[in-house]
Amino acid sequence: MQMLIVSLLMLLLSTPNLLVAKQLPFCSNANTITHMPEGTYKTNLLQLAKNLITNVNQTQLHSANGTAGAAGPDTVYGAVLCRGDSSVESCATRLQRVLDTASINGTSGDDSGYFQNQKNVTLYDHDFQALLSFSDKDFISSFSNAPECTVSAYLNPPPDADRAQFSQLFSELMEKIAAAVVSRRPVSYLTGRGWFDLKSQTVYALAQCTDGMPPENCRSCLDGIIDEGKKMVGGGLTGGAVLGMRCSLWYQTDVKFFAGDPEVSLHMPTPSKFWIWVVIGSFSLMVSISWLLVHIWIKRERKREQARFELRLLSMAVQNVINLWRIEEGNSGFSLYDFSQIKEATQNFSRENKLGQGGFGAVYKGLLPGGLEVAVKRLSACSVQGLLEFKNEIQLIAKLQHKNLVKLLGCCIEGEHEKMLVYEYLQNRSLDVFIFDFVKGAQLTWSKRLRIIDGIAQGILYLHNHSRVCVVHRDLKASNILLDSDMTPKISDFGMARIFGSNMIESNTTRIVGTHGYISPEYAFDGVCSIKSDVFSFGVLVLEIISGKRTAGFYPYDGKLCNLISYAWQLWRSGQGHELVCCRIGNNHKVIQRCIQVALLCVQERADDRPSIDQVVTMLNSEEMTLPKPNQPAYFYVRSSGSDDSSCNNSISITLAR
Repeated sequence: MQMLIVSLLMLLLSTPNLLVAKQLPFCSNANTITHMPEGTYKTNLLQLAKNLITNVNQTQLHSANGTAGAAGPDTVYGAVLCRGDSSVESCATRLQRVLDTASINGTSGDDSGYFQNQKNVTLYDHDFQALLSFSDKDFISSFSNAPECTVSAYLNPPPDADRAQFSQLFSELMEKIAAAVVSRRPVSYLTGRGWFDLKSQTVYALAQCTDGMPPENCRSCLDGIIDEGKKMVGGGLTGGAVLGMRCSLWYQTDVKFFAGDPEVSLHMPTPSKFWIWVVIGSFSLMVSISWLLVHIWIKRERKREQARFELRLLSMAVQNVINLWRIEEGNSGFSLYDFSQIKEATQNFSRENKLGQGGFGAVYKGLLPGGLEVAVKRLSACSVQGLLEFKNEIQLIAKLQHKNLVKLLGCCIEGEHEKMLVYEYLQNRSLDVFIFDFVKGAQLTWSKRLRIIDGIAQGILYLHNHSRVCVVHRDLKASNILLDSDMTPKISDFGMARIFGSNMIESNTTRIVGTHGYISPEYAFDGVCSIKSDVFSFGVLVLEIISGKRTAGFYPYDGKLCNLISYAWQLWRSGQGHELVCCRIGNNHKVIQRCIQVALLCVQERADDRPSIDQVVTMLNSEEMTLPKPNQPAYFYVRSSGSDDSSCNNSISITLAR
């Protein structure tokens, strides 16, 4: 079949298949055979086609040829061929589909003239990977490649100046592939690639001869179709195929259209050493990161295992404390609650019942049977520090009973994870809710503030002097002072409290607990804890109650910014102490001055200079007593006013290892 004009096909090669057509391709002459008349020739042709397809399946080859019918005008010569990179199963399927799609079996058409005498039939697959050819002339023994079909597509054709080099590359590549095909017979096909440097493009190619074809005939056939391919490349075509019954070739730019890896390479660029080093560096980095992640994971697992071990030990210690408490203090009103009771009382720990979130667990409001309102502190399941506090509070509860201390009603333990403390519920929540809020703070008149200050002092006095053991709270702050319906202050949260022996004056500790702004300097810097540590915290708390200002804020004085302690000190020293007060004081100027002076005595730098809590109570309640002058307080800090007044809530309890 004669070569078709190049411009008949303008298909883009957008898939790994070389060319795609929706109907039988124009290379086929099946469209001119609208009807092949019934007769011996047609019967022989169809039988031969069936036999050749069966032969492909049986021999596991990609080609077959043969004849059908006795010698004479009804003898049919036929051959089938599939591209070598396809599987044998796919080859047989394609051949059968091409045969079924053809109009040889049609039942309508003109039975006369040209059509009736047409006996040459060539059929191609839709993407030119399979073909069948039949004729009444012997084209098999002569190793003729007729009929040949040339298909092509324009794919960014190179400029005229580059075509010569592209043609040279194509010639060299196809020559190398053809030589390899011939030398490797009986292998039917070979694939290759070449590098077109001017365009930084790769040209892929495949050449094929039929199975069992003698090497000299294969080479001669390939030389012929390579010449056709050179003409296509010279015309600016960067993709195409020359298809024949004995040999074929395909080529395409930048699209690897065949299966498998190319077996022949030509002028391919070698990988840059830069990229080799990038790959090595990336691999090394990945190994290092992986090792680091594994190391971190192992370290975390060890810490978790250590934490689990500590939790188990603490859980045992808590249980021992409860057992001892039952024996020694069984009649003091401390109760052990069932988990189901607490769950029902708090409505299954609902969000509506949540009062707040502490450092080691959430606090919920509950209503027990009989109408008793309680506050339930539910410790986090895996908090070692929370479990320490839990144990600490249970150890202290039987020994601490005072109107200015929050009453711990009992506890609840369920399994290894659920541990809860049950307190009396105080309607007005904590002191910080009032003194740091402009609207609610208006409810606290000076007399109420003075009563709150005195109540806190009485509670501390009980802890230090009148309880059966001396207890240092270590975390006195506004949020740990709760208020009942009569605004009576009650000190809460004894999880960080420390018991002092009868002969102990101070204690050194490697674990600093408390809240920034309230911790005494000797405790914060040297780990020295004593009853004077609570006195310092009380002094800070008194200044906050009087001023309504937070200890961590900065306040303007004489063109500079001072923290609360420094601000109060300078106002008192200049005789302007009344300016510190945030509420109406009426005629209570002397009482105000006395309170401020007592607070400044409590926050002095040296612990020995501070009064004891019993002295503080006396000074607050004795108007005739002459007070000593305080020295410059601890944490005296003044800075230039380069920014606006600032204040931050720094009431979070801390635990620091020294």
